[in-house]
Amino acid sequence: MKKTIFEGIATALITPIDANGVDYEKFGKLIDWQIKEGINALVICGTTGEGSTLSDDEHRRVLEYSVERANHRVPIIAGTGSNDTEYAVDLTRFACSIGADAMLCVTPYYNKATQNGLVKMYNEIADASDKPIIVYNVPSRTGVNIEPETYVRLADHPNIVAIKEANGNISKIVETFALVGDKLDIYSGNDDQIVPILSMGGKGCISVLSNVMPRETCEICERYFAGDVKGAAELQCRLLPLINSLFCEVNPIPVKAAMAAMGFCENYVRLPLTTMEPAHYETLLENMRAVGLKV
Repeated sequence: MKKTIFEGIATALITPIDANGVDYEKFGKLIDWQIKEGINALVICGTTGEGSTLSDDEHRRVLEYSVERANHRVPIIAGTGSNDTEYAVDLTRFACSIGADAMLCVTPYYNKATQNGLVKMYNEIADASDKPIIVYNVPSRTGVNIEPETYVRLADHPNIVAIKEANGNISKIVETFALVGDKLDIYSGNDDQIVPILSMGGKGCISVLSNVMPRETCEICERYFAGDVKGAAELQCRLLPLINSLFCEVNPIPVKAAMAAMGFCENYVRLPLTTMEPAHYETLLENMRAVGLKV
């Protein structure tokens, strides 16, 4: 088995943005709070961090700032994927150079690559990296699914060490565990599947929920790893209404609204995303209050 990047919960962190750009003061406070609350790692400039609408300069500066602010307290996982392989390679090299601990690389969106294309792309990125790569599969966003047999081919590369699996298909995920569970670490990419994926031998979750409740989200894994499977499942079920609210509109619209209600950022997302619909927002606040959040 290759070296594990983290066990438990990595927050797919929002990027505090307003009309003037990235608010680094709020971003720094958010990073510090996440670490204080016990998070196991931070993913920067992923989907939740609006990496797709950050300018290239912003993307690089946000990554650099995160590495500096975290200062080795937790692993920093840099979102460096793209539908342009050359750009993904360049951004991966940059993230390595500034001291990011690992890369999260999404499948190429819009292009709809073949399975052979995915293997070649990921191998090019991994060849360019001196840090480990987490392959990110989220077909609902990208239009392409990584098949379990393709993971077998990807597992041969020494720098490809893990999967963030967000295809939502438990049967396919079980098949992936059967084929490469001894070669690649597997993380849930969906907050409503943390315990099921842990039960197959998963290492944890790359989470949206943990933006809002990092300590409690980590507790799901902590209970499970301590042998309290029932307690882990009960906590996941208790948080399920909030999880559902955080995905009632496309991520990161709801989590940005939630974090703004908690005072961590402005309720601002860049087009083509727009702020949350009022009826959904009221339900989100109700579900936040139901689990003890003061909003």
